[in-house]
Amino acid sequence: MLLHHVQVSMPRGGEDLARRFYRDGLGLVEIDKPPPLDQRGGCWFQVLDAGVEVAQLHVGVEEPFVPAARAHPGLLVESVTDLEAAARRIVDLGFELSWEERDTLSGFVRFHARDGAGNRVEVLARA
Repeated sequence: MLLHHVQVSMPRGGEDLARRFYRDGLGLVEIDKPPPLDQRGGCWFQVLDAGVEVAQLHVGVEEPFVPAARAHPGLLVESVTDLEAAARRIVDLGFELSWEERDTLSGFVRFHARDGAGNRVEVLARA
């Protein structure tokens, strides 16, 4: 069994903030939603490994919306250098980011951030 996608929620009209965080901050590639689903709002992104899609991240409209406080996607980047570069982009874009748990997961370096809707997102690299 393989993971196809993870979905996080956002309030209606939050697509621009989602794109800034996931596309501009994390570097994910936005993909078109299928026509029957595109009218619902939201946006979808590819998670790539060496240019090959390994999963998708869907940001969908939820009403009423409440950001996920603990539940989160964990995205693995290639290196600590890539991790630090992603952190700089996210901070430069004005999103909340914490290194508080940087070394608390054996074998990994990580940060936690909040996307434009306030959802928790973990980004990690092998130490």
